Amino acid sequence: MNEAETATTHTLQLSIKGMSCASCVTRVENAIRNVPGVRSASVNLATERASIDFTGAPTLPPVIAAIKATGYDVGTETADFSLSGMSCASCVQRVENAIKKVPGVLEATVNLATERAHVIAALDTIRAGNIERAVQQAGYEAYRLSTGQDKNASGEDRERTARTAEIQSLRRDVIIAAALTLPVFIIEMGGHLVPAFHHWIAETLGPWSWYGQFALTTLVLFGPGKRFFAKGIPTLLRGTPDMNALVAVGSGAAWAFSVIATFWSNLLPAGTIHVYYEAAAVIVTLILLGRYLEARAKGRTSEAIRKLVGLQPKTARVLRDGTTADIDISEVMVGDTILVRPGEKIAVDGEVTEGSSFVDESMITGEPVPVEKTLGASVVGGTVNTTGSFSFRAMRVGSETVLAQIIRLVETAQGTKLPIQALVDKITAWFVPAVFAAAAATFVAWFFLGPDPALTFALVNAVAVLIIACPCAMGLATPTSIMVGTGRAAELGVLFRKGEALQSLRDATVIAVDKTGTLTAGAPELTDLSVTSAFSEDDVLALVAAVEARSEHPIAQAIVAAAHQRGLTIPALDTFEAEAGYGVTGTVNSQRVDVGADRFMHKLAIDPSPFMQEAARLGEDGKTPLYAAINGHLAAIIAVADPIKPTTQSAIQALHDLGLKVVMVTGDNRHTAEAIARQLGIDSVEAEVLPEGKVGVVKRLSANNTRLAFVGDGINDAPALASADVGIAVGTGTDVAIESADVVLMSGDLRGVVNAIALSHATMRNIGQNLFWAFAYNAALIPVAAGVLYPLNGTLLSPMLAAGAMALSSVFVLSNALRLRRFKGPLEAT
Repeated sequence: MNEAETATTHTLQLSIKGMSCASCVTRVENAIRNVPGVRSASVNLATERASIDFTGAPTLPPVIAAIKATGYDVGTETADFSLSGMSCASCVQRVENAIKKVPGVLEATVNLATERAHVIAALDTIRAGNIERAVQQAGYEAYRLSTGQDKNASGEDRERTARTAEIQSLRRDVIIAAALTLPVFIIEMGGHLVPAFHHWIAETLGPWSWYGQFALTTLVLFGPGKRFFAKGIPTLLRGTPDMNALVAVGSGAAWAFSVIATFWSNLLPAGTIHVYYEAAAVIVTLILLGRYLEARAKGRTSEAIRKLVGLQPKTARVLRDGTTADIDISEVMVGDTILVRPGEKIAVDGEVTEGSSFVDESMITGEPVPVEKTLGASVVGGTVNTTGSFSFRAMRVGSETVLAQIIRLVETAQGTKLPIQALVDKITAWFVPAVFAAAAATFVAWFFLGPDPALTFALVNAVAVLIIACPCAMGLATPTSIMVGTGRAAELGVLFRKGEALQSLRDATVIAVDKTGTLTAGAPELTDLSVTSAFSEDDVLALVAAVEARSEHPIAQAIVAAAHQRGLTIPALDTFEAEAGYGVTGTVNSQRVDVGADRFMHKLAIDPSPFMQEAARLGEDGKTPLYAAINGHLAAIIAVADPIKPTTQSAIQALHDLGLKVVMVTGDNRHTAEAIARQLGIDSVEAEVLPEGKVGVVKRLSANNTRLAFVGDGINDAPALASADVGIAVGTGTDVAIESADVVLMSGDLRGVVNAIALSHATMRNIGQNLFWAFAYNAALIPVAAGVLYPLNGTLLSPMLAAGAMALSSVFVLSNALRLRRFKGPLEAT
């Protein structure tokens, strides 16, 4: 290898997953070596790592594709960075491109609204310093966020502190700029509007009018407006102009022309000696005002995250070594015993060890009714104790708590780019250079074809084009709606694990619902018990429960649980015998008790016909009746079923109201399944489906480009959740990290599905409105700013009005996105 090759060789280490023998190593090495640009590759089976030498800049995507093609995978890791200095969609593109060029980075997603970058890189290749330097070289600032709550020494949120400082800085600059601009505006515009005032200024101030305007405008541009020049000019020199460059060139051109007119007027053609100080000053002031309003609105878009973070208490009352003390929440360890008094927030996740109370879990599950907590019950950090006192053992702390998981899920969803954003990114990539080209064309056209004074018209219209065409609104249109929409969803107990589900869910036309645990409670209960006149319900139930207590069948357990709920004493069982396919027989207090299906009664020569009508009714309801006989006499008919959740029927109707087809997927026999479907108004049934057959059902229902959302309990439905277009897991309030689902419902019932779909429609509609405004605004006003209406009716767009319109477009987009905070779901749990 010669010196030139040595100088350009780059080495990267990759983590390889799935290798098991020496032949695996050979296959992976050969696959990597065949990738163009790879000089050599060495794979170590023991460390499961590949060391790769590239002849030039590392190009990982083809290497990873080659490794995956051989049947192995590459380990990845993620990192999040906080960014500052971005102002428009072109900034987003620039930062993303800079990060993607860092060796080891596979994917980078930058969000203008959250001012964050989410980076996916090959395992152990992320170096925060490298990414931060790459962002700095692109003209922005970045720092890596810690994996836990990103707190500084004083405990305050670092990003929120930075946001507050930015808002305060902008507010100060707006006030200063407005105070300096107002005299310039009054002197210049007042003279145009009131001729007498113009004459008075000319007689009183003379040339000092222009000198004063020069001084005040210079202070505005290079004081509060310095930020536009400091950031815009370097990007212009690098050939990657952004919004700051548009403002700097536009206002700077108006100021420079005015300076020449003021001090070197002999350099200008006759009839073109005018000053535009007021345009330059007003442009900067209005855009600063827009930035200030934008920053305040951005702060409100992340309010949902702040509310979630605010749920966690700052301290916990911990019992250690026989003494209690209030300690910082960060010092709580797994195994600590924590005391909770009435009205206090629960510090972390745990299990009750002493005492009892009712806990308000509405901020986690959306359910308004407090939940009873007794010995052994689980408690969730951030929920509120009501009246009782209890102690609990800390089971999950820090980033492992349910609340921390929820915050991570919401933050991840808020930073996601929807598929629709790809179109926006393509447009904004060339938009700013195209604006400069349009401004240059406008200047040339007016200078050579316009009326006198041609130079004046050319300058004013070119500046108007530069100012009005800022793509701020384009860059904010999608991420702000996603932020507010996913934040509002979290408040409703709907967690979007993947932001893309916001768009996919909107397109769903069929909702496939697993029955057990989703439509139903997921645990059998005694639903019906009717006795003959010779027996009492309590006596029969106690005797049947005594026999069934020997069985572990879910139906038997439901009967025993019902006896306990009624406070019955279950007598001792003397003998027990089970007859497969028929039922069970036992002796209790010298009484023979037989429990089983109708065929068992017939076998025992007992006539079940007295319950014929009752059995028919149960059959129509999809329930299978059991019969009980005592001492050879028919005593009762019993039905045990998995009860339908009380909210299910209204949720199904609401899904129909949204125009969706609902399919029930169950392992039940078809007769039972269709009875339940009729009761709930479900459109079609997939019955007698084994757990492993659910994926096949999902694929069949998804045929012919049908967009399908599958709703399951997230336990045995993982393959079906993963294979559907959108997987929706009905959680329990604590199980939020369901990897196979796109959406997690904390409330545990179908109302969350309705709210999630309705919110998806509302968010995508909101994004559409924002994009229409952003693009229509530019499409309509750039030609007006260029002066296309001038030959028709003499209309020209002042650069001041252009600046105001540009600022207004961003504020409009943000304000429209914030409307999602008031979204009301069709079936909000509360």
